[in-house]
Amino acid sequence: METQNLSFGLSSTLPTSPIQNQKNPFFQILLKPSSSSNILTLKGVFLKPHVSFSPKSFPSKEFFQCRNCLQRIEREAITVPDSGVSKELRKKKLAVFVSGGGSNFRSIYEATLEGTVHGEVAVLVTNKKDCGGAKYAREQGIPVILFPKAKNSSEGLSEEDLVGSLRAYNIDFILLAGYLKLIPTELVQAFPRSIFNIHPSLLPSFGGKGYYGIKVHKAVIASGARYSGPTIHYVDEHYDTGRILAQGVVPVLANDTAETLAARVLQEEHKLYVEVAAALCEERIVWREDGVPLIRSKEDPNHYK
Repeated sequence: METQNLSFGLSSTLPTSPIQNQKNPFFQILLKPSSSSNILTLKGVFLKPHVSFSPKSFPSKEFFQCRNCLQRIEREAITVPDSGVSKELRKKKLAVFVSGGGSNFRSIYEATLEGTVHGEVAVLVTNKKDCGGAKYAREQGIPVILFPKAKNSSEGLSEEDLVGSLRAYNIDFILLAGYLKLIPTELVQAFPRSIFNIHPSLLPSFGGKGYYGIKVHKAVIASGARYSGPTIHYVDEHYDTGRILAQGVVPVLANDTAETLAARVLQEEHKLYVEVAAALCEERIVWREDGVPLIRSKEDPNHYK
């Protein structure tokens, strides 16, 4: 099968090297056969006007180099279940915020190494420079940013500097994983629909200011609730009020203590956050007409969670 040059919507032909088309600068693709005769590989790159990309070959991956800005963009194939074609998605850059041991951070990071999450943890942000999550990040060679800036101290970043730093790292998504500070408005506005938090209860119950850690589980048991579990939600300017994206459910047992319930919920947190991070990096979030976000199933594109 010969290589086919295709474009969607605007241009009928595409050059191959360098990849440049100023008339149709928005999206260009090159469709090539893989080693299997009945499988096609979709190779694509988003371009801005008057920007030229040229492909370079590397031993195991392909990179596109932007000649006028000297940026290298890595792209790898991700299978799109409803098309039967492999669609190339750029690996997403993740920033994780922690205040403690960072067990959810570790789960997400390990999932990126395993390939379960098509992204990479580019930076860790913490308000406690010596917490377990920060120590683990340093051990893995992940940059650590201290935020917010402590009073009467030269350490730490301001809100403006934090936004600038995250943009310098080309961050796509911010994942709060046990970060106990309120996210400033400047950050929420700079990364719209891109900041997520995990809370250890089924929101909107047992959420808001003052509900964190073991306090949440004590309140759940005291209420007589039969079920609990983590919630992952979009972050806005308030505590635990953003749109709910995903939830996991665990039973509350008759003999549970706050500690035993916390351990059960934490296990579900590790699983749920990895699933959501994978969906984000694979661009499987869709918005219902009434403003409710849903996750499209990877196995069945007609099913939503």
